[in-house]
Amino acid sequence: MDAIASLMGCKHVFATTYHPQTNGQVERFNATFYAQLAKLHDENVNHWDEYLPACIFAYNSGQHGTTGYSPFQLMFAREPVLPFDQPTSGITLAKPSDYWAQITQLMKIYKKCVKSNITSQQQLSKQRYDKQRADPTYHPGDLVFIKQLGKHPKFSELYSGPYKVIQKEHPLTYLVEDQKSLIQQQVHVSRMEPVYERTI
Repeated sequence: MDAIASLMGCKHVFATTYHPQTNGQVERFNATFYAQLAKLHDENVNHWDEYLPACIFAYNSGQHGTTGYSPFQLMFAREPVLPFDQPTSGITLAKPSDYWAQITQLMKIYKKCVKSNITSQQQLSKQRYDKQRADPTYHPGDLVFIKQLGKHPKFSELYSGPYKVIQKEHPLTYLVEDQKSLIQQQVHVSRMEPVYERTI
């Protein structure tokens, strides 16, 4: 995995356990893809794989609200040719290198526009998120409870702990330590609840 990431020029980042929002792009694509398949497959759900090519093509050829372009257009620097499209006159270039130069120039323009569109959408999303929720801030030594995940029988405890905050790993994740076992784990802030001292 490290060799592939290095070859592709990517940074391998680990996601927080039990927090699928970390892989937001993948989860969003899965949700869209599932909705498309659900509309197309018949009563025999075992045939869902027959609709994969059509769903993928529809996704790749449709304009995305975040980028402002279709994935196909960003990949090939042109729109896909559909069966019902009217024939168009082709562009004649003197040399093959002219075509490459034109594609390179188009890709630079696309990249600049997409970057601007994504930044604008991210700012809007952040503003909407910040209005709905303000995550608390914890400091080393603070005691917290951790929300348990999965199915719980009735009357079972939803939180475990207390845990002691060791340090802030990232803007929304903390390293905490179990007060009994002294085992440490990284936890997303959405699963943490502060421990309040009882007052009489």
